[in-house]
Amino acid sequence: MAGKSSGDNRTRTSVSIFIIAGLCCFFYLLGAWQRSGFGKGDSIALAVTKTAGENCDILPNLNFETRHAGEAGGTDESEEVEELKPCDPQYTDYTPCQDQKRAMTFPRENMNYRERHCPPQEEKLHCLIPAPKGYVTPFPWPKSRDYVPYANAPYKSLTVEKAIQNWVQYEGNVFRFPGGGTQFPQGADKYIDQLASVVPIENGTVRTALDTGCGVASWGAYLWKRNVIAMSFAPRDSHEAQVQFALERGVPAVIGVLGTIKMPYPSKAFDMAHCSRCLIPWGAADGILMMEVDRVLRPGGYWVLSGPPINWKTNYKAWERPKEDLEEEQRKIEEAANLLCWEKISEKGETAIWQKRKDADSCRSAQENSAATVCKAADPDNVWYKKMDTCITPDKGNGEDESLKPFPERLYAVPPRIANGVVSGVSVEKYQEDNKKWKKHVSAYKKINKLLDTGRYRNIMDMNAGLGGFAAALHSPKFWVMNVMPTIAEKNTLGVIYERGLIGIYHDWCEAFSTYPRTYDLIHASGLFSLYKDKCEFEDILLEMDRILRPEGAVILRDNVDVLIKVKKIVGGMRWNFKLMDHEDGPLVPEKILVAVKQYWTLGDNNSTSTQ
Repeated sequence: MAGKSSGDNRTRTSVSIFIIAGLCCFFYLLGAWQRSGFGKGDSIALAVTKTAGENCDILPNLNFETRHAGEAGGTDESEEVEELKPCDPQYTDYTPCQDQKRAMTFPRENMNYRERHCPPQEEKLHCLIPAPKGYVTPFPWPKSRDYVPYANAPYKSLTVEKAIQNWVQYEGNVFRFPGGGTQFPQGADKYIDQLASVVPIENGTVRTALDTGCGVASWGAYLWKRNVIAMSFAPRDSHEAQVQFALERGVPAVIGVLGTIKMPYPSKAFDMAHCSRCLIPWGAADGILMMEVDRVLRPGGYWVLSGPPINWKTNYKAWERPKEDLEEEQRKIEEAANLLCWEKISEKGETAIWQKRKDADSCRSAQENSAATVCKAADPDNVWYKKMDTCITPDKGNGEDESLKPFPERLYAVPPRIANGVVSGVSVEKYQEDNKKWKKHVSAYKKINKLLDTGRYRNIMDMNAGLGGFAAALHSPKFWVMNVMPTIAEKNTLGVIYERGLIGIYHDWCEAFSTYPRTYDLIHASGLFSLYKDKCEFEDILLEMDRILRPEGAVILRDNVDVLIKVKKIVGGMRWNFKLMDHEDGPLVPEKILVAVKQYWTLGDNNSTSTQ
């Protein structure tokens, strides 16, 4: 009996210790969460976590460390978290792979110096990019299309250089964007009306557009209400902050240039491509740049060219250029267009429109004495850091486009690349299952963060986009999603994403993204850190996320528990309020969710000391 009593006492003691330890951990974590954070971001963080608490049936509150610390293998909560310091004020608008000082060390020929040139590992910053003093949340769309707070991008040069062209005007503490451009000083709406008389913009046939040399992206801004989404790009050059202005306005844009490297987009991605006084030498080098546009243009797609040299006979005096130069420039463009089997369908004023023939491959083969060289590359979508070639990409071999539906039907129709078995391992059934899965995930996200559907987040990024299921499930006229296809992904499905009427870009997350700081309102990543495990440092990826995320912006990470525990430790030193929670199917699923809100802080805050 004495032995049995002693055993019972030991059992009760063990249970008591376990319960007390559990309660201590719970109240410690609760107190730490309530004390975390400072500044203007706290109200959003509290709202997000309060919402999660109100939906305990979907995402129960976690005592996460107690349940999974053993599984993680090496995460010790007693370890000190490294606090990441703010960077020096000179880095407020730092773009690592388009740094002006580094750019000037590269050749200027063919715009090589304006292409991506990223710092080596030893030169990467390990600090938090500060927001400028006075930074505020951008206006909600559609007001943001027309107004940008001056403090967010304090650069007035374009208001002087482009004053008569109605690009941008400075009014008090805001910039106003009247919608003008070099080729459309009367406004983008009237210009788009002119294009729509030739190009089927209104019926969903044209959904994705590429704007080369976009300026402040007014063309893309005004296409939005016509249900057309434009991917705009321009270099970081003497026209300081033009892409930054575009993103502050809530318009998709990246820093980029047509130089020597292929564009980071898949073949047959765009329904329309556009150049409005973009100063790109289209006829040079045997039309190599037009060949690159042809690669990303769908059969039946449109190319719009406004400005020199179109209609040079009438305009050469106004352009102050020799008519002989303009005549030769247009001759080369017409010659390249003919070689590509583009048919000119309109020329009015200073604007010409070509249409790429749907049977371009057979057209080229039928041309007598054709100088066309067909590209021999096996995969026309393998473009990351690949040099352009003076050759024409065949349209066949990447799915046929005849079955492409008009938008919005296109969003959930089976994409041609999948219907024709081009994407290995992705059947029609798997595609449909993926859509169901992401509808379920996004439904759970909306219960965690009720701001998701309000328009509070305009610029959204999916860092590991897969088949585009997240963006499709989230689709709304209130926001857009930049679908990023990691270059190391097992399956290259960015072409599928474009066939759904969405936009995206190739990128390697071991490097910085081609954008300015503070340009995204919400960042989502599913499986990203598992993908990059042992490829590059998690801290570098998280610092890049912090660079491109706005103050008070939100983050949703979905990954395996062991990976997220490592991520969580780094995030603890990053001025993010965060919470780790179970999968929507319950605590037994090894995949977990980390939600976070970046705190509000700016240059000069008392709590910051800068470092390089």
